[in-house]
Amino acid sequence: MTKFGLQIPNFTFADVPDREMFEHVADVAVAGEQAGFDSVWVMDHFWQLPPLGGPTQPMLEAYTLLGGLAARTRRVKLGTLVTGVTYRNPALLAKMATTLDIVSSGRAMLGLGAAWYEEEHDALGFDFPRAGERLDRLEEALQICRAMFTEEAPSVAGKHYRIEKALNIPRPVQPNGPRIMVGGSGEKRTLRLVAQYADMCNINGSPDTIRHLLEVLHGHCADVGRDPSEITTTRLGSLFLTSSAEEAEQTSGFLRDAAGADFEERFTVGDPGAVIDQVDALVDAGLDELIFNLPFADPATVRRAGELLVARFG
Repeated sequence: MTKFGLQIPNFTFADVPDREMFEHVADVAVAGEQAGFDSVWVMDHFWQLPPLGGPTQPMLEAYTLLGGLAARTRRVKLGTLVTGVTYRNPALLAKMATTLDIVSSGRAMLGLGAAWYEEEHDALGFDFPRAGERLDRLEEALQICRAMFTEEAPSVAGKHYRIEKALNIPRPVQPNGPRIMVGGSGEKRTLRLVAQYADMCNINGSPDTIRHLLEVLHGHCADVGRDPSEITTTRLGSLFLTSSAEEAEQTSGFLRDAAGADFEERFTVGDPGAVIDQVDALVDAGLDELIFNLPFADPATVRRAGELLVARFG
């Protein structure tokens, strides 16, 4: 059985004023839950991404939003896809994820990545070190978060972060704390960190790319003595469910012009039959969970997409 996740990436809604924005987002999340999605995710950014309009468009802070969604939903797991390690001290992040676990009665997940949105960092005053240092920081953050989830008063002394007999009370609801996801497809370092520390990974790409990345991950698991079946493998992509083949052709043409060579790696576009065929190929590539964002979808479209996917693959 394949699981499906829903990522909510966009907060620009026609005819929805700011004061009603959360209610609309909550309606999308509830529609996803009712349609059978297993998880709901939000981006951890303070500026909107360039493909969705950039920093002049609305963006809600992730963990505040997830706390609100925890109160409106009952079943779906909740997390960020993913939190940039540069944005928060990891001990604070562990406390935030624990609080979300309490608020949601044990449905929190912790997504972590090395961060990439340099302009956002520069404008808002976050340090943006070179890639190697960001990955070093990611490794230390993974160690600290895991320790604070599983140990009573852990101490970790890293080059960039440290904790000293760090209490985390109340404890997470989930045994051993929220599951930890590492996001990113870097073959040398990121996927090795998955093998060493993570419960879940999130990668991107076409079926052929996914097969290659999973092979790389399995190699890292062998190197560190980890059973790869312990790691839930997920992929993030964008889904555009159309009503007809003609509409799908128009949508695909627009997206190909915008995305270029990345189109095949990122997008699932088509009427219900075509979407099922494309998702089937991704499932066959060896993934445990497919996470889709529907960038401009209303609750009804989210419900339609979820019901289609779960009926075929759930």
